[in-house]
Amino acid sequence: MKIALMDSGIGLLPAAAAVRRLRPDAELILSCDPDGMPWGPRTPEDLTGRALDVARAAAGQRPLALIVACNTATVHALPALRTAFEPELPVVGTVPAIKPASAGGGRVAVWAPPATTGSPYQRGLIARFGTGADITEVPCPGLADAVEHADDDAIDRAVAAAAALTPRDVRALVLGCTHYELVRERIAAAVAPDAVLYGSATAVATQALRRAGVEADPDAAPAGAPTVFASGRPGELPRAALGYPEGRLLTMVGQPG
Repeated sequence: MKIALMDSGIGLLPAAAAVRRLRPDAELILSCDPDGMPWGPRTPEDLTGRALDVARAAAGQRPLALIVACNTATVHALPALRTAFEPELPVVGTVPAIKPASAGGGRVAVWAPPATTGSPYQRGLIARFGTGADITEVPCPGLADAVEHADDDAIDRAVAAAAALTPRDVRALVLGCTHYELVRERIAAAVAPDAVLYGSATAVATQALRRAGVEADPDAAPAGAPTVFASGRPGELPRAALGYPEGRLLTMVGQPG
C-alpha cells in the first residue's frame, strides 16, 4: 500500500508522519520541488505547472492516494490536480483548521504566510467556518523559510514577531501553513499558555486513508524508508528534515512510530 505526499519542501513531513503513525506499513512517496521552491511567491499558473510536475513524479509510483501537503498549492492547484489524476488517484488537499478551532467561540488567531493572510481564500474560510469566534489573522513573514532550513535563530525571530501580533487572551491558534506544525511546541511556548493549537496533518492523513479505502492500523508492521523525489528526480530527504522529530520518524526503518 502506497500513499504519496507532495509539497515544495519539507512542509509535507507532519502529514507524512501522521500517515506513518496511522498506518506504519504504508509505503510513503514524498515528492518535493527544491528547484522551484518556495511556491508562495509564484503566480498561480506557474505554481500549478510545478505542482503538476511534482505530482506526476509521485503518481508514477501508483499510490492509492495523493496528499497535497501545502496550503498554497491547495488554493491554486487542487482543481488542476484533481482534473489530471482523479478518479484513478484520489487527491486530498490541505485546508487550515479554522472550523474546529472556531467551534468553541472566543478569541482565535490564524497564523499564515503574508501572501495568505488577508487573502480572499482565507477570508472566505473565516466567513464560512469562523462564525461565532473573534478571529485575528496574523502574518508570519519568514517563518516557513526558516523552518524549511531548520534555522533556529530565524525561527525564534519569526515566532516572536508573530506572537507579538497575537492577542494575549487567544483561546485557539490555527497553524495555517504545513511548515508551522514542525515547530508547534515553540509556537505554543510563545503565545497564551492555555491556547490550543490546531494543525491539519492528522485530519489530512485520515482523509487520505479513507479515500484510499483502507482503515487505520497503528499496530501494523512498519514499512521501510520513504521513496523521495526532488523536482522529479530520485532523491533523499533534505538534511534539514532530520532536525525535526517527524523527519526522524520517517527514517526509522523497521521500527514502530
